[in-house]
This record gives sequence, C-alpha cells and structure tokens, in this order.
Amino acid sequence: MKRNNSILLVLMVMLVCCAKSNNNGGGNNNDDKKDTVWPSPAGDVVGKITVGYQGWFACKGDGSPINAWWHWGQDWATTPSATNKAFISWPDVREYTNKFNTNFANLGNGQPAQLFSSFSDQTVDVQFSWMSQYKIDVAALQRFNPNGIEGPVRDAMTAKVKTASEKYNVKFYIMYDVSGWTNMQTELKTDWTNKMKQYTQSSAYAKQNGKPVVCIWGFGFNDNNHDFSTAACLDVINWFKTQGCYVIGGVPTHWLNQTSDSRAGFLEVYKAFNMLSPWMVGRISKAAEADNFFATVNTPDLAYCKKYGIDYQPCVLPGDLQSRHRAHGDFMWRQFYNMTRLGCQGIYISMFDEYNEGNQIAKTAETINDVPAGSGFWALDEDGTKCTSDYYLRLTRDGGKMFKKEMALTATRPTLPVP
Repeated sequence: MKRNNSILLVLMVMLVCCAKSNNNGGGNNNDDKKDTVWPSPAGDVVGKITVGYQGWFACKGDGSPINAWWHWGQDWATTPSATNKAFISWPDVREYTNKFNTNFANLGNGQPAQLFSSFSDQTVDVQFSWMSQYKIDVAALQRFNPNGIEGPVRDAMTAKVKTASEKYNVKFYIMYDVSGWTNMQTELKTDWTNKMKQYTQSSAYAKQNGKPVVCIWGFGFNDNNHDFSTAACLDVINWFKTQGCYVIGGVPTHWLNQTSDSRAGFLEVYKAFNMLSPWMVGRISKAAEADNFFATVNTPDLAYCKKYGIDYQPCVLPGDLQSRHRAHGDFMWRQFYNMTRLGCQGIYISMFDEYNEGNQIAKTAETINDVPAGSGFWALDEDGTKCTSDYYLRLTRDGGKMFKKEMALTATRPTLPVP
C-alpha cells in the first residue's frame, strides 16, 4: 500500500511539472499572452484616424535653418521649375499667406506659380486646422536622422506641431523613420532622451494605454537602407518600453510571412511591438487589388495580432495622383470599407502632405487651370470627374465616421467629389 501511494505521488508531481512546462511555452513568454487584453481599449491611437505628417517643405528665404528648396527641388539650391522638381502633385496654396515664387510658368488661370513652406507658422496652423475641421484625430510627425543638415529644421518643426496640436485639439506623436540611419541604435535613444521626450508632457501628445506613443518605421525592410540586426531592433524597442512608451512598428507589408519586402527571421522583432502598422504605398493601385490584400494579407495579419495581443493599424492611401490611381475616391473608399469590416484597431493615412509621391490628402490643385501651364502635373479632375481641393480630406472624414461606427458600413462611397 505504501509503495502504491509513493508511485501515485511521483505521478502527480510529474503531471504538475509537465503542466508548468507547457504553460511556460518552453520559456518564450511571447508564445502565451493569456493575460493580454486585446484589443487595447480606445485611446489616442486605438479607435482613431492617424495621418502621417511630413512637414518637410522649405523655401529659400523662409527663415528656416536649412534655407533651401528642401523637398521641392531636386537641387535644393536652385528655385524649383519644370526641370528642377522633387514633387509630383501641385498643392492648393490659396489659404497660405506666406508663399514663395518659383520658376514654373504661371498657373493655367494666370496666377503666379507659388509654393508654401512648412516652416511657416501660418502653414502649420492652416494644416492642423484642416485636421481638426475634417475630424483627423492624430498626426504622426515624421522624424528622420536629426544629426545631419536637416536636424535643426526638424527640431523646430516639432515645436511648431506641438503648438498647432494644442491649439486645434489634434493629438501628435513622434514617428522615427530609421531609413539610412547608420548609428540608429544609440543616436535614436539619445535624441529621445535629450529632445523628444519633453514633448510627452504636452496635453496634445498622444497616449495609449496610459503611455506616450512613439513609432519606429523601418525595422525589417529587405533593402540596403534598413540594414539593422534583429538584436539591435529588439534592443531599441525594449528600451522604449522601459521608458514607459507604447511602441508602434511601421513594418513591411509582408511582415507576417517574412518574404518580399521583409527580411527573414524578423518575426520576434515584429512581435515585440505594441501595435503594427504595415506599409502599403506602392503595393496596391486599384480597388480590386485592395480586395485581394484584404483576403490574403490583412485578414491573416489581424488574426496573428489577435493571437499575440498586438494592436493592428493598417494603412489607407488615396493613391498616387500622378499615376492616376485615385478613381475619384473609389480606390480610397474601398480601403476604408475593407479595414472597417476587418475590425482593425486604428487606421493610418499615408500621407497628409506627401506631395513628393502624390499620395497627399491635403488640399490639392483641382483642375488644369490650377497647375503651372505645361508642367505635366495632373490635378484632382484627372479622370474627368471634378473634385474640390479638399475632397480627400472630406473622404477621410467620412471614412473615419464609418470606421468609428458613426455611420453604417457601406461599400458605396457616400462622399461627393463636389458637395
């Protein structure tokens, strides 16, 4: 009898040990997140519409530290013209008071061809007033390597964005783009500690789960411009978490399968983020392609994120205007519809002011009369449908209403190109 009791005791101990081993997931805490609340509760990014904000246009004589045609011209020292341009969409500048003459021909309506400077306080004020007017919740302020020639102007832009965000009750957060940043692992931490962390004290700085939000864009991309090891990436992500931050990852489109634009062996890096925001610019250009991505990419992405307690913030883009992708708003609306029915945690608009790649939603030239004569720029009516210059801001507003369940889920775009 005693021998039988001893055998029974040994068996019970073995069962308990096996159960503990299974619950520990072989020592990998990432494989078992039963205590994780998913999705995160509504906050400043979960349940919200975020836009990427470049704020990187400068003009000679605008008072900026760079004092050059930054992002307007291929040659920053030379006035932009039909033979010196770094952008492919023409902005509607009628609401800006500080405008700068170019060497383009006059607009089709006879007005001089002028551009704005992001460094102007009035420019930032107008653009954030648009965000407020069209119900955009958050601006993700792009911050590239600030240790080179553009560092001082980026520092100044952060202060300007803070002021405008507070004025118009639009949240903002810092989005580090690590493209080409050789000493990123150390310099990014220094920049946050010495310069950017102070902005988290602003009433307008975005918080999620009670933590200041920071985004890192560029880990895991399969090109020579993002050549970081998994160890370096994990070190940076975990360091920000020790700083008390909620960390978003701007990751490759095919992060889950780790193919195509994603490096292999980076899944542990992606899993370390609190939220994932896969890049989509250049991946789709038609509504049918958006539907295919919904089925083959976005749906499995969300399922994985749900399993591991990661929030999911996919991109929605208006389309490259110069390549004529927009289909007078149908392309963008289909993405809003797909991401809303998917059940994602947030939406990231790529981008607010990306006139360089033609993916901007900010006010844009309406007709051929509003672009420089002979310049080759397409206006918003490129497919024969007249659109007001604020059309994609209005489309973003209405897509946000659908996403937030303030209007019914509908596959049919309700926003009229001309109200």
